[in-house]
Amino acid sequence: MYKVDFSKGDGLVPVIVQDGQTLEVLMLGYMNEEAWEKTQRERRVTFFSRSKSRLWTKGEESGHYLEVQDIHVDCDQDTILIKATPLGPTCHTGSRSCFNTKQNQNFIFELERVIQQRIDIPVEGSYVNSLRQKGLNKIAQKVGEEAVETVIAALAETEQDFINESSDLVFHLLVLLKEKGLGLREIAANLASRHQ
Repeated sequence: MYKVDFSKGDGLVPVIVQDGQTLEVLMLGYMNEEAWEKTQRERRVTFFSRSKSRLWTKGEESGHYLEVQDIHVDCDQDTILIKATPLGPTCHTGSRSCFNTKQNQNFIFELERVIQQRIDIPVEGSYVNSLRQKGLNKIAQKVGEEAVETVIAALAETEQDFINESSDLVFHLLVLLKEKGLGLREIAANLASRHQ
């Protein structure tokens, strides 16, 4: 299915790992043919550790695995891009990314993931779960209320008030989308199709 040329780099090729949802670059590692086959078979990213001279599955000690969502090989067939779901921090320092970026520019996707986790594994005291217990009508009503508050803030309040109300609106819209079994991916695809 995927053809990778391992001959160019003495048996190793670079592997870029991106968060499959936010597209943030998480890390760079190297694979040999054995790590490549294991990654495809187990759907967890496995590298060849140059310092340990052995296969190394990311998360084998911490449990912070990188679960494979999608794989792409570049046009020269000597670099791999893996879109993955990180099960915790990627970097050994505890950072989200090995590149220690200041903030996740795509945090909205991370928030969507947290909302989905609250739905899949209800947590006592969670605001998402308290909303869901009130039903679809209440969630939709909350989106309407936050939309009105956003408009008022835009017209008559401070910039920070407007940012706060906009944040509340987006959060509640994400909850409503998830309650309807949808997410940002569907909205983005619809917007992209309209743009054409």
